[in-house]
Amino acid sequence: MIKDGQYVNLGIGIPTLISDWIEGKDVNMQSEIGMLKTGPLAMDDETIDQDLINASCQPVTELAGSSFFDIVESFGMIRGGHIDIAVMGALQVNAHGDYAGLFNLSRGLDGVGNIGGSMDLAAGAKKLNIAMEHTTHDNQYKIVNELSYPATTVGRVSIIFTNLAVIKVTPEGLVLKEVFSGLTPEDIQSVTEPRLIISPDLKDIEL
Repeated sequence: MIKDGQYVNLGIGIPTLISDWIEGKDVNMQSEIGMLKTGPLAMDDETIDQDLINASCQPVTELAGSSFFDIVESFGMIRGGHIDIAVMGALQVNAHGDYAGLFNLSRGLDGVGNIGGSMDLAAGAKKLNIAMEHTTHDNQYKIVNELSYPATTVGRVSIIFTNLAVIKVTPEGLVLKEVFSGLTPEDIQSVTEPRLIISPDLKDIEL
């Protein structure tokens, strides 16, 4: 889904794991703190530099050609439409391509939100994908008919990647494209509130 030469921003949480799967690709990963061409997560003392971090404040490595710049320039890239793909985590997504990722109401109206640059990325990126767990920790729907959290953006999500399935957002509804090996469409529907359209070329997720 991510092609050579593209400029990609990874949101907080699960999306940042993508950086460990780009070996052999020429992908320009952007960290909105002001770094371009971030590499995989730094895993040892020799490569860890707390000045080089992703959206989750995890230390990352540098790739050949990495560059650094002011956060103003970083958000100029985002707001100027120069990011090809943003991959964000979410609290909820619906069949219309709306998603909520800003605020957890269980924390109370005065609780701390998760705003960051998500609104800018949701509006500014050419394509918006979601990467998240399929359900909540207490097995409630995260792919829902209607958002119960405040929307981060409306109608912009293209694809939903979860630990169970890959689902494409289309004008006709949610199309189930891939499933985790051993699961059936019925398994995925049982944990998804909107009705799923089963793709004629449904296949297992390839890792």
